[in-house]
Amino acid sequence: MPVTGSTKPHPHDDAPDTAADFERLAALPDGPERKTLRDGLVELWLPMAERIAVRFRGRGESLEDLYQVAALGLVKAVDHYDPARGCAFEAYAVPTITGEIKRHFRDHMWTLHVPRRVQDLRNRVRQAVKELSQTTSGRPPTVAEIAAYAGMTEAEARTGMEALECFTALSLEAEMPGTDGYALGDAIGALDPAFDTVVDRVAVRPCLEALPERERTILYLRFFRGMTQSCIAEQLGISQMHVSRLLSGCFDRLREEILTETG
Repeated sequence: MPVTGSTKPHPHDDAPDTAADFERLAALPDGPERKTLRDGLVELWLPMAERIAVRFRGRGESLEDLYQVAALGLVKAVDHYDPARGCAFEAYAVPTITGEIKRHFRDHMWTLHVPRRVQDLRNRVRQAVKELSQTTSGRPPTVAEIAAYAGMTEAEARTGMEALECFTALSLEAEMPGTDGYALGDAIGALDPAFDTVVDRVAVRPCLEALPERERTILYLRFFRGMTQSCIAEQLGISQMHVSRLLSGCFDRLREEILTETG
């Protein structure tokens, strides 16, 4: 049985309306029909999962790998979501996917790029600290003790200890020093969706300027003033069909010129 989710207006642009499908999924027994419905729900919500993954790019992991981790989190969200609890799927899925990505960074990535030699020193220091802590009567071992135990210089021991700090990331929910409950995450800006349109605007501008004045006027009235084709036709003294043909011609011409430039 196919997924019936629609894409009505929603807080997330990529969020389909799948409440009825999740109700149906919860009632179905294991079998081909349930698997088909479950896979369809994952596919419908995948754009939102990928959008979440994009927020974590530039931190040492490829975007393709982040997409895979986000997809894994989405699958977990679909499998464990219970519509009977009264929570919308999106509210459940977003923290599930985000948590999966953060867990990936915690388990597989360094907070900072660390050379292989420093990573080795870190591992030796960590092992030394672990074993020395059993014999130092409740106090942490000194740098000299770590260096002697691990067979390294004190400078190397300090480097390894600093690398230990680099491996552990500070939680975004951690309170910043000297603030009244202000979390580190509050200081991180969000992606501005307008940036995605900058290149498109620059590319299309010379093509728009090359159009005849009437075509430019029609595009302006339609897309900047929000006027219908009928209103434009009345204002310009032409038929609505003529406006429609002119718009189609503009689109074809702009598309051809942009593809020629980028080809």
